[in-house]
Amino acid sequence: MTKLIIVRHGETTWNLEHRAQGSKNIGLTKNGLNQAKLLAKRLKHYKIDKIYSSDLDRAFHTAEMVAKELDQEVIKDNRLREMSFGKWEGLTTSEIKEKYEDDFIIWRNNPHKALIPEAEKLVDVQNRTLEIINYIIKENKGKTILIVSHGISIKSIILGIMEMPLSDFYKITQNNTSINIIEYRDYGPVIKTLNDTAHLENIE
Repeated sequence: MTKLIIVRHGETTWNLEHRAQGSKNIGLTKNGLNQAKLLAKRLKHYKIDKIYSSDLDRAFHTAEMVAKELDQEVIKDNRLREMSFGKWEGLTTSEIKEKYEDDFIIWRNNPHKALIPEAEKLVDVQNRTLEIINYIIKENKGKTILIVSHGISIKSIILGIMEMPLSDFYKITQNNTSINIIEYRDYGPVIKTLNDTAHLENIE
């Protein structure tokens, strides 16, 4: 049985500041590094055959922590990057609301219809992430694969795999270093775990 373990990266400064990160290359905070260490210790007990990651530092460094624990290499792929937010990148949620009120309302209510200035469309994010996901599945039949990516990208992947509409985007949440497990059974994909952060329960 092919199994995907899809994980969001650890905490960044911009996560704390509620800034749109998108394609900006923001590193992990000290807490984010600790989250990644705890994630690595937990995933050590899984039989992971291969590790793929977004090429952005916050995801790649999270993946590296796990890879070190498992004595493996990380395969980078830019198709696992976060959605590019164009003009919104670097702005806080409050600043976006103030400067792009109409676009923000659409993003929050109908994200699949949002046309953020100079940004990717949500459907384009889903198309590129599913392209690499389908490749990974084809190349690793019967294996367990770890994929480290970003919140919006992961939600797009899960909705796509489960054949759910992008209008359901806000019905899924993804916390830092959350674990999502999807098993490909004889009758199709099954979500076994969603947004699991049990490894962070005792974090200070």
